[in-house]
Amino acid sequence: MEIIEPLLKILLVNIILSGDNAVVIAMASRKLPHQLKRKAVIWGTFGAVAFRILFVFLVLYLLKMPWIHLIGGLLLLFIAYKLLVDKPDNHQLKVGNSLQEAIAIIVFADILMSLDNVLAIVAISNSQLMLIIIGIMISIPIILVASGVIMKAMEKFPSIVYGGAALLAWTAGEMIIKEERILQLLEGYQIPTTMFLLVLILFILGVGGIRRRNQIT
Repeated sequence: MEIIEPLLKILLVNIILSGDNAVVIAMASRKLPHQLKRKAVIWGTFGAVAFRILFVFLVLYLLKMPWIHLIGGLLLLFIAYKLLVDKPDNHQLKVGNSLQEAIAIIVFADILMSLDNVLAIVAISNSQLMLIIIGIMISIPIILVASGVIMKAMEKFPSIVYGGAALLAWTAGEMIIKEERILQLLEGYQIPTTMFLLVLILFILGVGGIRRRNQIT
């Protein structure tokens, strides 16, 4: 039963953060004939997933370094904030004119975009390799099938975005308090870790929510 909670969190993070990847795939392959478009989507997705696996091992190695949990947690907080304030239609991407070019565009764009997904999965899984692998495998059908529907749902129901940002902020906080010096600081001031996590969530939702509303109005 202990594996269920992190798997559900990983699934939700994949749903929230994989929407952009679907847009990349659709735009990069939209000029190809139908039979080549399907190949571009499949090979581009699996190529992107292969690089995600490489990213995972890089992140796991870096997490052994001092202060990296704090840095990774702050980066996740920034990702949660960007999830709230980024406009879904901001996608400037070259269109592939051949199968090879479309695959290359999909893979390269995903390399630039997937660090947030990988970092979140590693943090939620508490660096357990089996959970990380399952998390990446879950991302494949989401990118291939469900991402377009998810993006439309996120536009129609903003609460999904706020829920995803809250989950990322909570995960970021859990990552930050794994840094021994930060945990000692909280204990020194007698600040409960749950209160610290809730403050982070409220801060991100507050600041990001205000910026999001200002963009709409």
